[in-house]
Amino acid sequence: MRENGPKRNIGAVLVKVLVHKRTDRGMHLEEHASRCVRRGEVHELISTDHRDTAPGSRIDRVGFLGFAEITDAGVIDRGDEVWIGHHHIGTVLGFDACHFPNHYNILIAAATPVSGEELDLRPEQAVRFVQQPAVIPQLLRR
Repeated sequence: MRENGPKRNIGAVLVKVLVHKRTDRGMHLEEHASRCVRRGEVHELISTDHRDTAPGSRIDRVGFLGFAEITDAGVIDRGDEVWIGHHHIGTVLGFDACHFPNHYNILIAAATPVSGEELDLRPEQAVRFVQQPAVIPQLLRR
C-alpha cells in the first residue's frame, strides 16, 4: 500500500551545540516513523550507530549534536537525510520522546556517534531534513 508521497524539505537553524557522547543513554525508539514539526519548535539532534527501528528499541551509543529551531514546518520521516551546514550527518532513525512535550530527541543513524564539537558545529548553521531522492521516483510511478 502506498502511503508517502513527495514532501517539502524541513529547514532549521542550530541554536546550541552539544559536546558530549554516551554509551549508556537508554533512550527508547518511538513507534512512530514520522513526526510533524512546527516553525519555532526546538528539538535535539542526536547521532547513533544503532540501526534497529523496532518500537521500544533501546538506544545507548549516542553523540549529542545540538538543538535546532525549526524554520520550515512540515513532516520529518524516518530515512530523511540530515545535513548541518556542509556536514551530511546521516539519516533519521526515529524519535525518542523522553523530554516531550519540551522537545523530541531526533535520532540520526550515522556511521559512528559524533558530537557537535567533533564536527566543529556552530550556532546559526543551517539544518536540513531532506527526503531521500531514491524514495521520490518510486512514489511518483502510477
